[in-house]
Amino acid sequence: MSAVFIDSHAHVDFENYQNKIPELLDSMASHRVALALCPGVDLNHFDRLHQLVMQYPEFYGAVGVHPGYADVMEPAIDDLVKKAQRKKIIAIGETGLDYHYHQGDMTWQQNRFRIHIQAALIAKKPLIIHCREAADDVIRILTEENAREVGGVMHCFSESKETAKQALDLGFHISFSGIITFKNAKLMREIAKTIPLDRLLIETDAPFLATAPHRGKMNEPAFV
Repeated sequence: MSAVFIDSHAHVDFENYQNKIPELLDSMASHRVALALCPGVDLNHFDRLHQLVMQYPEFYGAVGVHPGYADVMEPAIDDLVKKAQRKKIIAIGETGLDYHYHQGDMTWQQNRFRIHIQAALIAKKPLIIHCREAADDVIRILTEENAREVGGVMHCFSESKETAKQALDLGFHISFSGIITFKNAKLMREIAKTIPLDRLLIETDAPFLATAPHRGKMNEPAFV
């Protein structure tokens, strides 16, 4: 039996793919990509995401508010838990911390992150973690909030070997995107080699970060 692949993180609900889903699915099938997980980034568009994953057996979803989105509806624990109970919603996220585009007091991001973790513990769903230039605070908050009870995945991993070890010790999986195909990603390739195979996931983060030799094109699950 031929191996199949799963794209553990693809924003197939984005408008980039409007009217292109049949083409995406055909391409996935021809590249032996059986499933794709679509994380939530904005509660205002969650219903659209859920409708999509219910329509197609190849897609599953998650509910969350992206840490880098400043001017959006803030999540409430009860609402996240309720939405997480819908069919084919299998995780909480994407959530976490992103200090790349924001400076100053990051309390708002940290509070939002804690709300997601608390909802995940109630819903008993794993977490999809976004971490950019905030590794120390991400690991600290995951530890303080007992996130090891639900685990999850460090998505689009681009942090240090030590951060990877800390995340593994907390019971999380590590997911690598097309970044590891970039010429300047030697360190990420070396870190990937250290991750136990049963804890390693792959993803596209579509429509972003298309792999070599597709750089410059819109990414899609088939490229995983």
